[in-house]
Amino acid sequence: MPPDIASLDEFELAGKRVLVRLDINSPLDPVSGEIVNDNRIDRSLPTIRDLADAGARVVILAHQGDALDYQNFASLSQHAGKLADKLSRPVSFIDDCAGPAARARIAALENGEILLLENIRIYSEEMTTFESTVKLTPAEMTSTYLVRHLAPLFDLYVNDAFAAAHRRAPSLLAFQEVLPSAGGRLLIEELEMLERVSGTPARPCVFVLGGLKISDAFAMLERALTDQTADLVLTSGVTGEIMLMAAGHELGPVVDGFISDRGLDVFLPTARRLLELFPDAILMPDDVAVERNGDRCEVPVAGLPVDQLIIDIGSQTISRYEEIIGQAATVFVNGPPGVYESSAGAEGTARLWSAVAATPGLTVIGGGDTVGSAARFIDLSLIDYVSTAGGALIRYLSGQPLPLLDAMERRT
Repeated sequence: MPPDIASLDEFELAGKRVLVRLDINSPLDPVSGEIVNDNRIDRSLPTIRDLADAGARVVILAHQGDALDYQNFASLSQHAGKLADKLSRPVSFIDDCAGPAARARIAALENGEILLLENIRIYSEEMTTFESTVKLTPAEMTSTYLVRHLAPLFDLYVNDAFAAAHRRAPSLLAFQEVLPSAGGRLLIEELEMLERVSGTPARPCVFVLGGLKISDAFAMLERALTDQTADLVLTSGVTGEIMLMAAGHELGPVVDGFISDRGLDVFLPTARRLLELFPDAILMPDDVAVERNGDRCEVPVAGLPVDQLIIDIGSQTISRYEEIIGQAATVFVNGPPGVYESSAGAEGTARLWSAVAATPGLTVIGGGDTVGSAARFIDLSLIDYVSTAGGALIRYLSGQPLPLLDAMERRT
């Protein structure tokens, strides 16, 4: 069941000070430091616009990078400029989060004004390393500097940061303990769309799982098959290789070394069990592609093992998967099927994305590498829903609890 979260429409907003937690964390150019992808900023606009249009006094909390992502750690000043341009209205910025200057600026806001505070990860309490080392409950988080200095200034807390829903930070979990709270437009939209995939999807429902992060794929795969959410799972990438190995195929010493060196062979027992339980629902490649002397060379599964890394699914598999995707009523994709960055390994990714874009069924994708690979080969507007989330999306579809959703449920 989807979580029961209040919406903005349940509150009187005019004249109210509203604290909005967004996820506008964006990739930066490593040389210039400029934002190179505005997707999360664009998706945050409806919530900000609706609040400001209703006469709320809007204050935005957000993060950009952190100690574990230091190349993307930066001020939010350029985010304010982009928000102002896209909203066609002023968005003020202050180089402070919860200190005296920020609090004074918040107190002076007029109806309809928008203020973006500085990157909240200047505080250790908001760092990923703090989260993993100092394990505070949401109630305990109310004593952190950020929450105890900001909460008294506001009438309502709005969270629109589904992409960070798997994190445990005070800005995400603690304000709900002391303020009425609502989900933003994007948060509600993400949950409604994912429920269409994981709850009662139109049939047949097809999951397309590839990529290298097979822990994500296996968590989703087991839940989707056990709950009968997915009718078919098309495996490719390293997920497909693990399934082939579990089915008794020898892939070759180079592939074996790649799998074992990364500790991915721990998924083999799970793969064997799933193939026993769901033999007709899990599809594996019929052929694969390797690179020889710079050229793409396709090998049938019966022709394995090989002495090279597998870089893609083969043409026969691609054609079979294209047909299934074209007949599906719901398609969810996570992970590209091949090493799409190289010309020899890109065919599977290019053709499957074209099939997903062309199918009349509902299409939903998510995850950074998934979206990045799709953008390389198709117009993303051809996909019905592109989730802003990666880790949070995987956990939601895997049935794992998300701290943010637990904190948000019916806190009015």
